[in-house]
Amino acid sequence: MTGEAEPETTRAGRLACFCPPGVAMAGKRLAGGLAQLASGFALAVLAQTLATSLLPLAGLWLAPRPALMPVPYMAMLTGAAVSTFPASYLLDAFGRRASFALGASHGLAGGLMMAWALSAGAFWPFCLGAFWLGVAQGFTLFYRHEAAIGQSVKEKGFAIAMVFGAGALAGLIGPALLLLLEHLSPASRNIGIALGAAFAQVLVLTVAVSSAPSELARPVEAASEMNLQDFIISTVIAAAAWFGMTAQMLAMPGAMVGCGVTLSSMFGVMAFHVMAMYAPAFAIGPLTRRFGVASVSVAGLGLIVLAKVVARDARDVTDFAIVLGLLAIGWSLATTAATLWLHHRGSPPRLWLAGHDALLFLAALAGAALSAQPMVGLL
Repeated sequence: MTGEAEPETTRAGRLACFCPPGVAMAGKRLAGGLAQLASGFALAVLAQTLATSLLPLAGLWLAPRPALMPVPYMAMLTGAAVSTFPASYLLDAFGRRASFALGASHGLAGGLMMAWALSAGAFWPFCLGAFWLGVAQGFTLFYRHEAAIGQSVKEKGFAIAMVFGAGALAGLIGPALLLLLEHLSPASRNIGIALGAAFAQVLVLTVAVSSAPSELARPVEAASEMNLQDFIISTVIAAAAWFGMTAQMLAMPGAMVGCGVTLSSMFGVMAFHVMAMYAPAFAIGPLTRRFGVASVSVAGLGLIVLAKVVARDARDVTDFAIVLGLLAIGWSLATTAATLWLHHRGSPPRLWLAGHDALLFLAALAGAALSAQPMVGLL
């Protein structure tokens, strides 16, 4: 015995890494595994974008009474929150391929269930489908953690930026699909949206099962390097951003309708919003190196507060685009900087990552509940 550390034991769904630290495997990981993570995340965000565009209106049409209108959207957030801890355990026990495939399978089932519920006019099955889509969303948020774990400090920022920034593609594809469905089949557009979300999850599933188990091979950083204070502060800031963004974002469609904004203009504004949620992630590395993760995350939270101030005088489509742009950029900066904050001392324990993401979804759920009250009052 030489006293050197034993190589990590091989588990189902992953291969052990027998390469000593410093061996030049990072390039292959970033070129191969990172591309698959970015693709899977972008497709999952597309499914989420389609579902989010459908849930509020479908809740209005299907709910047996107005007070239940927000339930489908809240069911999706609940599914996301409760899936974070199982997702964390499964990723650790079985690896990326099996775990992300399981999450996408829930999303596929959820999209199909929502499509059937819309055709049958069934409210509670529709909520169940939304819950399953939320379970898939809970797995999806772990893509950014998977990209960061085991990377060097410089690689972490690049990896998180590439995965999270890939979600901006949904801002281009999602609204275009909505307009196409509206043009081709206005009567069955909503069923088509649900089926589109299901098909996007099929593509996520395809990417997941094609992942090579060896992509999980990486040196393991010491969890003892983590700092509880870092976890608490970064989680509180990110959760506040999720709360503020959700509470304001869900109120925007009703406000735009009240100000006479057309449906096509609304789709355009929402497309800009989705792109602004993810595109700023590409700049997160230089920003955090220049100003630090704490300053960038707090600045993101400040943009969300600024959006609240600007929203008071929003009257036309340009005003609403500014509000949603500020919300999205603030959310993106706060979320990605908080993720880097979690990882900058080492690879956090899976339990910490699951707790962080669960609190983000619970904060969004609280924001959705808050924004739902005035919406219900208008019905």
